[in-house]
Amino acid sequence: MERLTCDRMFVAVLDTGSFSAAAERLGTSSGQASKLVSRLETELGVQLLKRTTRALSPTEVGQAYYERIKPLLDEFDALDASVRNASGAPAGRLRLSAPMSFGHIQLMPLLLDFARAFPQIQLDVSFSDRLVNVVDEGFDAAIRIGSPRDSSLIARKLCDSQIMWLASPAYLAAHGTPQTPQDLVRHACIIDDNFPEPLVWRFQTPDGAGDAVTVSGRMRFSSGEACLAAAEAGLGIARMPTFIAGPKLKAGTVVPLFRDLMPPARGVYALYPPGRHLAVKVRALVDFLANCYRGQPEWDRGW
Repeated sequence: MERLTCDRMFVAVLDTGSFSAAAERLGTSSGQASKLVSRLETELGVQLLKRTTRALSPTEVGQAYYERIKPLLDEFDALDASVRNASGAPAGRLRLSAPMSFGHIQLMPLLLDFARAFPQIQLDVSFSDRLVNVVDEGFDAAIRIGSPRDSSLIARKLCDSQIMWLASPAYLAAHGTPQTPQDLVRHACIIDDNFPEPLVWRFQTPDGAGDAVTVSGRMRFSSGEACLAAAEAGLGIARMPTFIAGPKLKAGTVVPLFRDLMPPARGVYALYPPGRHLAVKVRALVDFLANCYRGQPEWDRGW
């Protein structure tokens, strides 16, 4: 097993490009990562990596060894997964990546329920809006909003995410309710820098045509939750996903605008690497989330 540990670390170093990133993937220190690769080189009697102060790169024999050992490790993992699947007991470390706001607001309560339901699974969750490389960074699965870009991953749709506009009753009473998207140029708009085009707000007309308005405002945040708080405080009109706004819409502290002009919903997906044997822990998580999100999302009901 020690040789297997060394081989895994060597593959992780080449996949991630550094000892520190490989160590983070495998849950150890960068010093231990370097020792494991050095131990492998000693055992094989060859130099596998060229080390400089700036970069790591494989030697010719190191590249050849990587190309042979990586598929063997994949086969070993597939065999291990098939045996574990046969046992029927979800267990082991499960690394998951999820978007920041969706993860904190909507996913976290379900993950706590999942942890209680599967006590032998060790959850390792990274909340980040960065699009991680699921395979290269050692994740078992990822939650993504919007059509998956990586065709090498299996994607299972969990639910829909809808973008909408809102403002507080106090703001609308003081400044009037916009009747058309073009009216927004005369309103204070709260800008969310998480959107690809923060200042361009796009609408979908009933006949399917698109409409876009360039807006402005004195308040900008890189957080949907902060934009919601500013809108609730009566400081302007905000654009955000309903999974953030849902509870406040139900409470009536903010009200929806342009309900008939909302753009098409985007899917929320669970992504995971393909393989002949899907690890039972990953299947358990994906099935659990799909069951929880079945039907219309809770955050889109009652407002």
